Amino acid sequence: MSTQSLPATTLFREPEGAWPNTLVLLWVSAGWLLSFAWMGAGSAWLNVGGIVLCVHTMVLAAYLIHEAAHYTLFATPVANRRVGEWVAFIAGAGYASFERIRHMHIRHHRDRADVTCFDFKGLMIMHPWLRQVLRSLEWFYIPATEILMHAQVITRPFFVASQRRHLPRASGMLAVRVALLGALGAWSFKALLLYAVAYAVLLHVLNFFDAFHHTFEQYFVEASQPVPMEGRDRTYEQANTYSNVISAQWPWLNLLTLNFGYHNAHHERAAVPWYRLPVLHRELYGDTMTNLMPLPELLRAWHRHRVRRVDSDHYGAPATGVGRADSFVGAHGVSFLTVV
Repeated sequence: MSTQSLPATTLFREPEGAWPNTLVLLWVSAGWLLSFAWMGAGSAWLNVGGIVLCVHTMVLAAYLIHEAAHYTLFATPVANRRVGEWVAFIAGAGYASFERIRHMHIRHHRDRADVTCFDFKGLMIMHPWLRQVLRSLEWFYIPATEILMHAQVITRPFFVASQRRHLPRASGMLAVRVALLGALGAWSFKALLLYAVAYAVLLHVLNFFDAFHHTFEQYFVEASQPVPMEGRDRTYEQANTYSNVISAQWPWLNLLTLNFGYHNAHHERAAVPWYRLPVLHRELYGDTMTNLMPLPELLRAWHRHRVRRVDSDHYGAPATGVGRADSFVGAHGVSFLTVV
C-alpha cells in the first residue's frame, strides 16, 4: 500500500491547529444560530448585537471556506470539503459546490490573475441601464454589484445552457433557503429584515478586503479555459499583491477576519494555515513591507471610489508613502465565493 493511500491518523492537518480550528468552527456555528434569536428578540440592544454577531460569524465562515479550499483545516480532502460545504451554507454561498469554489480559487493562485466565469462588465456594456442602476445604488452604499455577483451564481444555471449541469444544486439550495427564510419570517419578520441588513453588511466587508488585495489582470473565462501567463511570475505576484490587515500594531485584531489581511504571506506560501500567517508575515517582511496598505487609507479609498469601482477598467495604481492607497480604485467581482 502506498503512503498516499494510508488513512489519516489525525483529524486536523496540524496538531497545533486542533484548538484554534475547533474554537472558530464552534463560534461560527453556534454564534450564527444564536444571532437569529437575538435579531428576533424584543430588546433593541440584542437586535444590534444579533446583527453584529451574524455578520461576524458569516465573515469567518467565508474565510473558513478559503482555508478549506487550501486544505489547511483537516488532514483529508473529504473532511475539508464537508466542513467547507457547511460554512458555505452559513455564508450564503452554498448555491455553488465547494469543489467549484475551490477550483476557481486555486486557479487564482496558479494563474496569478483574477479569473471570473461571469462577465459582469460585459453585461453592463450590453445593458447601459444596468450600469447606471449599479452606480446609483453603490453611491447610496447598497452593495448592488456584489448582490449581482451572488445572484448570478443562482440564476445562470436556469438560463445558460452551459451551466445547466449545476441546476440541481442551485435549485435545491434555493428551495431550502427560501423555506428557511419563510420560516424565519413567520417566526419573526423583524429577524428576517435584520438578517437582510446583516447580509448586506457582510457583502460590504468581504468586498472591502477583496477589492484591495491585488492589481492582477482580470479575465472572464470558462471554468477550465486557460489564460496567457506571459510575465506573471512569482515576482509579479508579490508586486501586485497587497496586505490589508486591520491592525499592524495589535495583531490580535486581525483574528476578526481570520488573518486574511496577511495576503502577501498567504500568496507566498498558500499552504500555511490562518493561525500561522502573522508569524510568517514577520519572517518574510519584518517591519519594512511596502505593500502593507493602512486601513484608514483603504477606508477612504473604498468610500471615494465606490461608484467608479463598478465599471472601472483597472484597479488603480497604489503608490508608496503617506496616501499610498488614495489612487487604489479596487475591484468588484473577484470574491472566491462568486467567480464560479
